[in-house]
Amino acid sequence: MKIDFHTHVKLAKRVDFDIKFFNEVILNAQESGLNALAMTEHFNTKNFYEIYEQLDQHYPYVDDYYNVNGFKVFTGMEIDVKEVGHILCIGNKTKLLTIRRLLDGHTDKDNFVLFEELLQLGELHNLLLIGGHPLRPSTPLHHHDPSLLRRLDAFDLNGKDMHEHGIDRMRKDVKAFAEIIGLPVVYGSDSHHPIHIGAVQNTFEGEFNTVAELKKAIAERNYTSYISPVLHTKINAAKIVKKKMKEALTI
Repeated sequence: MKIDFHTHVKLAKRVDFDIKFFNEVILNAQESGLNALAMTEHFNTKNFYEIYEQLDQHYPYVDDYYNVNGFKVFTGMEIDVKEVGHILCIGNKTKLLTIRRLLDGHTDKDNFVLFEELLQLGELHNLLLIGGHPLRPSTPLHHHDPSLLRRLDAFDLNGKDMHEHGIDRMRKDVKAFAEIIGLPVVYGSDSHHPIHIGAVQNTFEGEFNTVAELKKAIAERNYTSYISPVLHTKINAAKIVKKKMKEALTI
């Protein structure tokens, strides 16, 4: 199974979910060689619940993923914590939505959930917890207590960060940080546009249907990760198109 662990299915937080845009994301993911992704939309995006309402109308939900014509979309969300940082939470849809409802009063910067409280929720519901872009200057994770960071399942080597700060530098720095904490590293494109999908991928032997299976394979480090040789081209193109689309929305 080839999967991207950090993807967005909306152009931006302020826009509504569009099933046609979603289908373009999946099509581009398939064309890039992926057969699965983790949908980690921002938990405080506009009309968050509408994403699931629309997907429920179009695609069956099996185990921990939407079956989009044979392509697996594992359910998740990207959550801000009060002390600064983003955590990718991936798991069963019912459990995710339960946690999201508990966070209804924590969607603004002044009221974000505490990191330890989010860890407790994730552990209670057996979520896959990934520290998103842990060395990004604006939302790092390196300042957190190592004992809390060790409760994560992995860190995210982020496609956008590799594009901005250099592939070799980010790969070296994130892996070094992960070694200090004692966590594996998985790759996530952090895509907000279909063109961006496929910039990175993780390959597991066999097919997984549940997040528990993914957690186990990551813990055992039974996977390989890949960076596209055209990562910069894909992300540059996505940024240009995304900017034009966002400008059109303001007209």
